[in-house]
Amino acid sequence: MNWRDHVTVSPAVCHGAPCFKGTRVMVSVVLDNLAAGRSAQHILRDYPSLAPEAIPAAIDYAAELARERIVGMPGSHAA
Repeated sequence: MNWRDHVTVSPAVCHGAPCFKGTRVMVSVVLDNLAAGRSAQHILRDYPSLAPEAIPAAIDYAAELARERIVGMPGSHAA
């Protein structure tokens, strides 16, 4: 799975937020739904413009962001 095959960023769509190609559904919406415990089936039902591949693409996108950035955690000394 390569998230780049499914995610696009355009200043003209959703103010430049990463969205799934051919939709106005932001990657963050799918990730928020997954974090809230919603199943892939529920997300796809709620957002019928999404292809089933959107779910693993969103996870892959988030995983890459997590590898690329250092996030300071409360109580840690990371900047």
